[in-house]
Amino acid sequence: MVLLKMKETAELYLGTTITDSCISVPAHFNLSQRQATINAATISGLNILRLINEPTAAALAYDLDRRMTGERNVLIFDLGGGTLDVSLLTIEEGIFEVKATAGDNHLGGKDFDNLLVHYFVQEFIRTKKKGKFTYLFVPFVGGGYTC
Repeated sequence: MVLLKMKETAELYLGTTITDSCISVPAHFNLSQRQATINAATISGLNILRLINEPTAAALAYDLDRRMTGERNVLIFDLGGGTLDVSLLTIEEGIFEVKATAGDNHLGGKDFDNLLVHYFVQEFIRTKKKGKFTYLFVPFVGGGYTC
């Protein structure tokens, strides 16, 4: 349903029929998830030319190949709302070659925020040794910490 709506919206915007597409997926997607994406696109009437990892798509969007000369190795971090995806690319003369890719479903968004808050609370306690501090994690809908 989402891909069908996206296709319809793109067709209205471009004023033409869309049959072929390139879709970005999270780097941590396994083969089953990638196949499900292809199946959803087929149901929507799209012919998938290629599935691209989101960090690779980000590199393409920023057009990194035009700002560099010669071969370059580029490390792309995609820190999303709930995940962290990383890709290592080699870019040379407009050709993007993915050397490695990885993702973590439990590092991003709120998880990342919580780790940072925990780190800085511990640093504050470590550097301000005067007095006593208690540290209590209080999860609630908005997430958060209480000192």
